[in-house]
Amino acid sequence: MILSPMRFKDYVWPHNPHTYVIDFRREIAMHKVPLGAYSLQCLGRVNRVLRGEGEFAGEGAYDEFKRLATVFYGNTPGLLIHPVWQESLAYFARLSLEQEPTQNYVHYSFEFWECCEEYQTKALDVSNTAASSSSRPTGISPSSRYFGGISQWVTASAGDTLWGIASRYGLSIERLISLNPQIRNSNLISAGDRIRVSVGEELL
Repeated sequence: MILSPMRFKDYVWPHNPHTYVIDFRREIAMHKVPLGAYSLQCLGRVNRVLRGEGEFAGEGAYDEFKRLATVFYGNTPGLLIHPVWQESLAYFARLSLEQEPTQNYVHYSFEFWECCEEYQTKALDVSNTAASSSSRPTGISPSSRYFGGISQWVTASAGDTLWGIASRYGLSIERLISLNPQIRNSNLISAGDRIRVSVGEELL
């Protein structure tokens, strides 16, 4: 089976890491009760973690690692697309050299932490609403100048992709994914799907 390349933000791996592990975990609390028994309480799932190892080999291997390290230095989450894991907003949490690198060979390990997409979407919506409110002219009612919190949606046609829709509306793919947490796989949208492309625009 030929797998698609792994990518994070604008970085695409020239070849996929050779090993990876995905941790799914749920917090469980144990409460002691009389007579030697106990009860368990589910506190909900915690973030998933994708960790693994990879190699860059051949001419320019160390330069390729430096390009990956430049992506790591970014402080914001981005869209992580793994060949067998569903797409997710994630932080690039760790990048390590597993041995002394050479110009032609680098052995590295990495770790990504999944963001809570529901929280990220709400935080973006609150931030956009606050920004609109702070820039709103005085003496003009919100209804006369603003859509307020009304979202703009489009309906996907046959052959549409999220990447194409993002480009059409001047959005990054990360922003479009954050606006549509109902989409679990950005490579699988169908004709008739409703896609949110904004959370409110100022009327000019």
